[in-house]
Amino acid sequence: MANMNPILILLAVLFWPATASAHGGVVFEEDVCVLEIGFLQAHFTGYQPQSRGSEEFCEDLPDLGDSVFVIDYLHEFLKEMPVDFRIVTDSQNLGMYAKWEDIVNLDDIEGDTVFYQPPTRWRDGVLNVSHDFTISGGYIGIVTAQHPTEDKLYNAVFFFHVGATDYGYFPLFLGFAIFAQLVYWFNKGVFNRFIPRTAR
Repeated sequence: MANMNPILILLAVLFWPATASAHGGVVFEEDVCVLEIGFLQAHFTGYQPQSRGSEEFCEDLPDLGDSVFVIDYLHEFLKEMPVDFRIVTDSQNLGMYAKWEDIVNLDDIEGDTVFYQPPTRWRDGVLNVSHDFTISGGYIGIVTAQHPTEDKLYNAVFFFHVGATDYGYFPLFLGFAIFAQLVYWFNKGVFNRFIPRTAR
């Protein structure tokens, strides 16, 4: 372990969390996207039929245009609840760390809203909506379920990107990784072979 290249250790540390979880309320379980609405769960799938046919997306959508969101309930209880679905622009640059408290504190949620499906009981257990995205960038999906008899709300908040790929902090991580590798080589004397003996 002591002889392991630090660049490999660095990359493992940086990218391990990214493979273990997703953005906020959407998580990966056995290659399936699961939306966590409080203690309740539903399968979450995105489609872009005009540009990508039947290809499925867990969160990020590669293209602008018509996009379909399908939320397939895994709990029968959800069928009894009015459930709404809202999409807002990520005006506060919350990114993947967006949570319900951030949504509550938005100054103008109506102004940030690009799509809203009012509370509806989806008796077949499938919430199916579509929206035509015309601007690329970061968005936040918000799902809220109202308990049928009690004053309780269950919600899910998840960030997703539409259009051109958002590399986030990756360029910074890559630059740091390259710098760390150069320092490692320098300390090991790798560059000495390129320096004339008379200059040493």
